[in-house]
Amino acid sequence: MLKKRIIVCLDVKDGRTTKGVKFQNNLDIGDPVEMAEKYYKQGVDELVFYDIMASARGRGPILDLISKVASKVFIPFCVGGGIGSLEDIRSTILAGAEKISLNSQAVKNPKLIEEGARVFGNQCIVLGMDAAKDETCPSGYRVFINGGRTKTELDALQWAKQAVDLGAGEIVLNSIDADGMKNGYELKLTKMIAESVSVPVIASGGGGTPKHLADVLTDGKADAALIASMVHSMGYTVGGIKEDLKKYGVPVRI
Repeated sequence: MLKKRIIVCLDVKDGRTTKGVKFQNNLDIGDPVEMAEKYYKQGVDELVFYDIMASARGRGPILDLISKVASKVFIPFCVGGGIGSLEDIRSTILAGAEKISLNSQAVKNPKLIEEGARVFGNQCIVLGMDAAKDETCPSGYRVFINGGRTKTELDALQWAKQAVDLGAGEIVLNSIDADGMKNGYELKLTKMIAESVSVPVIASGGGGTPKHLADVLTDGKADAALIASMVHSMGYTVGGIKEDLKKYGVPVRI
């Protein structure tokens, strides 16, 4: 049975790790390089690093910060935020990232997924998707961009399928409704997309207890769960979460 992955997310703003609720009221919670090293030592399977202001400010990724993080962790490391061209993808990989997350830029230029997958391989290209409930969409969920601030005309399920057809090798699916609420992941949305695409789906938004992770990794059909608040501010460790998941019968790497 394939092991389920635990991934820690570092949202970065102005070179510092930050945390908010539903993309609002972000607080400075520390140095991303020190935090990445700490979670690596705790046994996290992967790290995701999002520059949450890059797209909104129209700039590319902070390469020196990426290379500092990459020098401290020896696990898959995914970077998102402000990556709008093949050159941005290349420079981010050269700075030490194994994977690139395309979110707003993929919506604005879907061809970037296709070109990125062709040049660097599907395993490098991750679709980041922020979705919220919207009954007017066929699937019941709409895609938002620019850190959840801008509504698009895209239906979440249709966009997930299209992105995979274009070459995305993985999807990080973030529920805006659940983000930072710590009440559990959006199981309906996660399951619907996980059952409809042929690539791994990483559930994001809402993790507050190990049971929430167990639910989304089993009932929600997710391949991995992304966490932030639990380890940043709620006293959990990656190792402790994995021990709890084992008790729930979820296969994880210890």
